[in-house]
Amino acid sequence: MHCPFCSTPDTRVIDSRLSIEGDRVRRRRECINCSIRFTTYEIAELLMPIVIKRDGRREQFLEEKLRTSLSRALEKRPISNGLIEETLLSIKKYVRASGEREFSSQRIGERVMKELLNLDQVAYVRFASVYLSFEDINAFREEIERLQKISGVDSV
Repeated sequence: MHCPFCSTPDTRVIDSRLSIEGDRVRRRRECINCSIRFTTYEIAELLMPIVIKRDGRREQFLEEKLRTSLSRALEKRPISNGLIEETLLSIKKYVRASGEREFSSQRIGERVMKELLNLDQVAYVRFASVYLSFEDINAFREEIERLQKISGVDSV
């Protein structure tokens, strides 16, 4: 590994540790030339499947699109960035664990709804309104009533 400070092509590893999540290795390195120490992270490069859209188009899985959708649904909700990242990671693991080369956007949307239902019901309804293409206020009402039934909450 090249030193990020002096660009020497050789550094030595001083210490290696597995991250808390267990999905990457943290390495402390020292430059042989300038003796400056720095940290690197090593992760497995895993390819995500191609996403098949509702209209049949195929496109690369874009983590940023998923992050944006989650952020919009969770906007101004009392959910930490850490929980949002955990949710994003959970959805990505679900998609990757399928082992499939192609994955429907519908299955991804259903997984997002499942994760949001467990995380924040308001965010769930926000996402569902776009994902399920609510046409009017009755669609919102029906989804909220369905949500109340599965949550065991009485209507107001």
